[in-house]
Amino acid sequence: MRTVSQYPWVMNRSITLSLAALLALPLGAEPEITNEVLEENGKREKFMLIDGVKVHETDPTKQPPPKVVTPKPYDAEAAKAPATATVLFDGTEASMANWIAKNGKKENLWKLVDGAMESQRGAGYVSTKEHFGSCKLHIEFATPAKVQGDGQGRGNSGVFLMGIYEVQVLDSYENSTYPDGQCGALYGRSVPLVNACRPPGEWQAYDITFHRPLFDEAGKVTRKAKFHVVHNGIVIQDNVELSGGTNWQGPHAVGPYSKHGNTGPLELQDHGNPVRFRNIWIEPIKD
Repeated sequence: MRTVSQYPWVMNRSITLSLAALLALPLGAEPEITNEVLEENGKREKFMLIDGVKVHETDPTKQPPPKVVTPKPYDAEAAKAPATATVLFDGTEASMANWIAKNGKKENLWKLVDGAMESQRGAGYVSTKEHFGSCKLHIEFATPAKVQGDGQGRGNSGVFLMGIYEVQVLDSYENSTYPDGQCGALYGRSVPLVNACRPPGEWQAYDITFHRPLFDEAGKVTRKAKFHVVHNGIVIQDNVELSGGTNWQGPHAVGPYSKHGNTGPLELQDHGNPVRFRNIWIEPIKD
């Protein structure tokens, strides 16, 4: 018997499907992606729709926000890096040296604050010197305790696997925004199953299992990227295959896949908010 868990892409879309319609879908069914150019606020903009839902849709009747759930308690034992992992940041000045500015153009301009690496306005993205492919990643973050702004302007950052595929970081505790851009979203592509955020200023954790995409010689995707994301002990992305890239292309569109190498850096985003990160480690896994 088919169950909803066999359709993780359905679970991450705000689409109402009858049981009969769901059972009629073939296993591994692809989401339908269409593009339109429409006028919005006096400008001609590109609109991408995924299964009929506009990217960055703000109408809750068309893209309902995920249900708010209670996070699980912090598990210090589970957060420890295994012997086979590479520790990228452990709260020390020495581990700051594992990071450089994006594209290696300058040194890491983020600051070490109370054992955490803190984004600095204007410092730009920070990137690991070492590159990785498919992996397990543990990373902890805290949005500012002093709440400023709202929506995308509140505690905004991001975790980019291979420097390309983004898991959104945002203060989504009692803060509304478009669901495919809230905390835990695969930016512009997949809404988290639930909202498991802690209050501003509290430490939170992502445990991410990432399988990189594969390409043929012509640059065509032969295997899509896949994410399994656990936020504060709660599954929020359940082995989701990305329908395309997560790079921003306008108010309502994200980019397609583009062929790249087998490895890339882990990058953290400077979005103008002093978001802090700590206890970052990564463990390569087989493709």
